[in-house]
Amino acid sequence: MAPLAIATPGKPDIRLRPARPGEAQALSALCLRSKAHWGYDAAFMAAVEPYLKVTDDAISSGHATVAEAVDGTPLGVCQIDPEGHGGSLDLLFIDPEAIGRGAGRLLFEHAKAQLKALGLPVMTILSDPYAEPAYLHMGARRVEMRSSEVFPGRELPWLEVVLR
Repeated sequence: MAPLAIATPGKPDIRLRPARPGEAQALSALCLRSKAHWGYDAAFMAAVEPYLKVTDDAISSGHATVAEAVDGTPLGVCQIDPEGHGGSLDLLFIDPEAIGRGAGRLLFEHAKAQLKALGLPVMTILSDPYAEPAYLHMGARRVEMRSSEVFPGRELPWLEVVLR
């Protein structure tokens, strides 16, 4: 995928591009910074860190996408899994400094387009409770609450987006 120059009205330009080999660690660190933005403590962050990884496999298969500023600064990242639950949005994280600039919506729409192009009818999302309002605003709907695999007793929103 060639970089796309997409202007956000009143904001700096944001481009989408495929994640590159060698970026997995830096992009995973962006995911952790984004998650920590919500005030989770160190013990929580240590427990979820293994689940917030951009993988080399996703990068090599074209399933990890970066939103970046015109100067190349990564603003956010998403990772899809076409095999997961019929097609899942595994990761979508925005650097805390870039929240509200439009990178999240661009990545969300791109993930939808990728999964739709693969012939999948639905994109599923196991959401953080803090992220759920943003996903609902972008057209997802809550299907149910699911038990966390990491924290017994914690419930997470299970969301779906119909891909038309």
